[in-house]
Amino acid sequence: MRAAAIRPLRMPAPFLASFIRPEIEQLSGYVPGEQPRGGGTIKLNTNENPYGPSPRVLGAIREATTEALRLYPDPVSTALRAAASERYGVAPDCILAGNGSDELLSVILRACVGPGDRVAYPFPTYSLYSTLVAMQGAHAVEVPFESDYGLPIDALAGAKQRVTFICNPNAPSGTLAPLAAIEDLAKRVDGLIVVDEAYIDFASRSESAIALVSKNPRVVVLRTFSKSFSLCGMRVGLGFGHPEVIAELAKVKDSYNVAKLGQVAATAALEDYAWMEANAGRVRTSRGALIVALEKRGFRVLPSETNFVLARVPDGSAGPLQRALKERHVLVRYFDVPILRDALRITVGRPDENDALLAALDAINPAGT
Repeated sequence: MRAAAIRPLRMPAPFLASFIRPEIEQLSGYVPGEQPRGGGTIKLNTNENPYGPSPRVLGAIREATTEALRLYPDPVSTALRAAASERYGVAPDCILAGNGSDELLSVILRACVGPGDRVAYPFPTYSLYSTLVAMQGAHAVEVPFESDYGLPIDALAGAKQRVTFICNPNAPSGTLAPLAAIEDLAKRVDGLIVVDEAYIDFASRSESAIALVSKNPRVVVLRTFSKSFSLCGMRVGLGFGHPEVIAELAKVKDSYNVAKLGQVAATAALEDYAWMEANAGRVRTSRGALIVALEKRGFRVLPSETNFVLARVPDGSAGPLQRALKERHVLVRYFDVPILRDALRITVGRPDENDALLAALDAINPAGT
C-alpha cells in the first residue's frame, strides 16, 4: 500500500526571512527553455545539437558503466584535462573542469565577487549572468551592445567592475565579436574578463580567445561539451586561464564536481574531434538555408555564428507567434524583455525539423507576410 504524501506545515509570514538571504528571496531565478512532455514535438528552443554524440563517446560510456561507479570520480578530471591540453595547446594546470560551463560561471563569481561588487557585460546576453550576479548580492552593469551588436568597449572599460562577461558568439543574438576587439578590451578592463565560448565551434571563422590566455593573466575562457559535442545530458565544461587563477578558482568548486561518466564522455569526444567538426559543419549549412527561408517570409535575421538564429518577426509581436507555434508542436524561445519582444530565438535543427518549423509558420500566416 502506498504511503500518503506528507503535507508540510504552513509557514508563518516572517519564516523565510529568518534564514533565506534577501537577495535570494527577491530573485526570480533563471528559467530554462521549456521541456516537452511526450513525443511529437519539434524542440528548437534550447540550442541542443540536432545530431548525436560520437559513437566513440557512447562506447566509452558503456565501457565505464561498471560496478566501479560506486567510487568517487577523479576530483580534478586528470584524463579530461590531459586530452584538452593536447587538443587546445594549453598546459593541464591552466585548465579547470566543471559541471557544465554554468558551474564554472558560478565558481568564478563565488571566488571573485562579493556583495556590492560590480559585474559588467554587454546586453542583451545569456540571462543566467544576471541571476548569478544577484545571488552574490553584487551589482550587474548591463552595457547595451552597439546597434550592430559590436562590443561596447569604451563603456565596458570604464565600468569599474571586478568581472566582465563576454558571451562570444553572443546569445541570443548569435553575433561574433572579432578576437582583436576582445584583446583590446582585455587590456583595458579591471578585474577578470571571462569569455564564454559555448557556441564558438559553430562559427564560420575560428577566433577563439584561448589564444589570449598566454598573453593576459586576466583572461579566462569557458567552453562547454553541451552544444557542439552533443553532450547536454552529461554537463561538462572547461575553463582555461593562467595557472594561478585556475588554482584559486579550483578552491571554490565542489569536491567531485564532474561525474565519472561525464569525464569519460568528454575525453572521448575530444579524441574524436572530427565527429564534432562534421556535425558543426552540417549545422552551419542548415543555418544558412534557414536564414534564407525566414527572410523570404519577412523576418529580419541577424548574421549568426551559432547553432541558432535571432529572427525579428514581421509584425513586431513575437509572443503570439511563439504561442501559435507551440500549438503546432514546435517550440522556439521567446524572451519577454523590451529589447527582444519582437524576436524569436530559433535553434537550427535537422533539415526535416527546420522544414516543419517553416510549414508551421506558413500555416499560421498563409500569406507569408
